[in-house]
Amino acid sequence: MTDPSFGVNRQGLAHALDLLEKHEFSQASALPPHLAENGIGETAALDLLAPLVFDGAARLDLPHAFAHMDPPTPWVSWAATLWNARLNQNLLHPASAPFARAAERQAVAWLAPAFGMQGGHMTPGSTLANLTALWAARDATGARRVIASEAAHLSIPKAAKILGLTLETVPADPVQRMDAAKLPPNLSDAILVLTAGTTSAGAIDPLSLCGRAAWTHVDAAWAGPLVFSRTHAARLAGIEHADSVAVSAHKWLFQPKESALIFFRDEKRAHDAISFGGNYLAAPNIGVLGSHGAVAIPLLATLLAWGREGLAARIDRCMDAADKLAGALSADPRWQVFAAPETGVVLFRPANGDCDGAFARLPDGLASTTRIGTETWLRSVAANPNVDIAAVTDAVRKAI
Repeated sequence: MTDPSFGVNRQGLAHALDLLEKHEFSQASALPPHLAENGIGETAALDLLAPLVFDGAARLDLPHAFAHMDPPTPWVSWAATLWNARLNQNLLHPASAPFARAAERQAVAWLAPAFGMQGGHMTPGSTLANLTALWAARDATGARRVIASEAAHLSIPKAAKILGLTLETVPADPVQRMDAAKLPPNLSDAILVLTAGTTSAGAIDPLSLCGRAAWTHVDAAWAGPLVFSRTHAARLAGIEHADSVAVSAHKWLFQPKESALIFFRDEKRAHDAISFGGNYLAAPNIGVLGSHGAVAIPLLATLLAWGREGLAARIDRCMDAADKLAGALSADPRWQVFAAPETGVVLFRPANGDCDGAFARLPDGLASTTRIGTETWLRSVAANPNVDIAAVTDAVRKAI
């Protein structure tokens, strides 16, 4: 007997697409508190879940969506993700995922040279990419201390703790870049972590420091894809001298979560340091993950569809939107701008200091809040290429 739940149901999939396109749902039903003895069927399950899923999510593609480092995703990546769900490939075993493994190698081969890197692999996010980089650095160099800015992402202290490494923090300058003058004089026994696009302010640490330590890792989770822009790539000059670079594909490569990359300048040296084998494995298992899905396929689909120019055009639109918002705010004496946006992150606050009041009057999804030192700032991040910057600017002006 063939179980129809595992076959292609065109009517069911078409219904799912109809629900995806729907903008308004009737009042959502609550999920049952316990697993039922008998299911309600696939179509009924989708009908029950759709209002909860779509009405209970932030819409990252709306014209005023400008708040977070989470972009809308292109439809070609939805289609490729559907294929992945259908096939459920596991890259741990070459026999079960021959093309999926090749697809990941190809995506890395296409992207790594832009950073001056030789190779690498994919991870579910840059938290894992940063952990992987520090693991490779520790075992390849013997370094036992990590030096990072106080503005570094929380994944850096996490990774240091997991790996048993000593973490030393360096003060940030007034615009949140690492203060190079405060670095320890001797870095020959250290792993230096530089950030390209800090979470709060989008600042880029001095990449001229690459190569000064036993190993230099650049956490370019946010700003890394600027290397593909002819207009803005120079902001990452020096990144090619790092030993490793982390990039979140589910940020400025516009991929569905969970998708990131860790690149290495010397791929063999790094991968040899973090590889394990097993009697049941036909190829070494590299990195933190065991079982690993085919997340490179949506990324390949997007890169094939857009090319470098298409990717760069969308990033450039985001950067332009951030500059326009910062310019409008700087021209309005009722607002204070933290600094000119370096990587599409705009920090601003009312001159009267009432961040909470202004935030409450802004449309949902236009801004978030963050703290720099003791000060609260509003934060808008240019991750949506379709943002209506005129509508955003108008909404901000009305918030005071």
